[in-house]
Amino acid sequence: MARTAVRPRRGGGIRRGEARAGWLFVAPSVVITLVFLVIPIALALWVSFSDWNGFQSPLNPRVNFVGLENYAAITVDDGLDQQNFGTAVRNNLYYVLFVVPLQTIIALLLAVQVNRAALRGRGFFRTAFYFPSVTSTVAIVIVFQFLFTASGAVNAVIGALGIDGPDWFNDSTGLFHGFLSLFGITQPSGLLAEPGFLGISGWEWLAGPSVAMSSLIMLAIFTTSGTFMLLFLAALQSIGSEIDEASLMDGAGPVRKFFSITVPMLRPTLFTVLTLGLIGSWQVFDQIYVLGGTSAGGTISTPAYLAYRSSFVDLEWGQGAAIAFILFLFIIVLTLLQRWALAERGPRKRKASSSSKPVETSTADKAAAGAAFTVDGGLR
Repeated sequence: MARTAVRPRRGGGIRRGEARAGWLFVAPSVVITLVFLVIPIALALWVSFSDWNGFQSPLNPRVNFVGLENYAAITVDDGLDQQNFGTAVRNNLYYVLFVVPLQTIIALLLAVQVNRAALRGRGFFRTAFYFPSVTSTVAIVIVFQFLFTASGAVNAVIGALGIDGPDWFNDSTGLFHGFLSLFGITQPSGLLAEPGFLGISGWEWLAGPSVAMSSLIMLAIFTTSGTFMLLFLAALQSIGSEIDEASLMDGAGPVRKFFSITVPMLRPTLFTVLTLGLIGSWQVFDQIYVLGGTSAGGTISTPAYLAYRSSFVDLEWGQGAAIAFILFLFIIVLTLLQRWALAERGPRKRKASSSSKPVETSTADKAAAGAAFTVDGGLR
């Protein structure tokens, strides 16, 4: 008699038990994510389209839907709200343009130095450079306030050189305006004097970071370079010694090896550092809050601080939520642009000709290509 094949039942037996156990283990994480992340974001999005005043539930029937009114008030409608938002965006834009490149360069240089085998006390220097990153931001801001006051240590050092230092955290003069004043250019003319994007004139957009914002830029670089130094250090230590040996055989000097071999191999880490720096710079809040936010003529205000002030001080909850979501879109768009700019692109294909000769590949290039593969055979 022929035996009848028995088909296994789908989803039965042990597999069904594993699925139930899996859902049981992830259920707490799913619930926490929904309660403390997804639902608050959905409510904030609703608030940005409503006239909620903060004194009742945002789901109360008395709360009205106002459409894009809150977004229009800070972007296209002429008024103080638009000017405040435009000023905050300008301040934060210059903050990002100075902080992200400088902290990345300094972090990379520090990582290269503490990675040198000939450096004595490498553990001490690594700890010293990283220590500001784990120190309270509020404490560091207070220390910087003492250092950068009109009678502080920084002005005392500058005064010893015969230069009168500014009142750092209260000076609203833009760096670019200060530079132009050396050539007698102190007032705008023509189109630069007219209100432009977000209610800010072209002359104000060209002001550059104020002296007060420059102090915060130095503070940010001081506190964040150590964290990114560790990321670069981990990436440098993953580069095999055969790369150095191959570059020496090819006669590459330290500078050529750094820019032609080390930096290209650090591309993934570089993208991570730049992305984290970009996101953190656009979300800067605590330093601004400690300093009051409105000092130096509002030249240290940022969208994150403005969202807080609009909501909790002015009780304009709809505008505060709208600023937060516009800031979110800023970060997403800039991150995508940065990812596109740093994407690894292959060489352009050229048409082969009968007179073309094969290109010799250096030993360093071969070693770098081999080191680009991980143990499982994939590219890093």
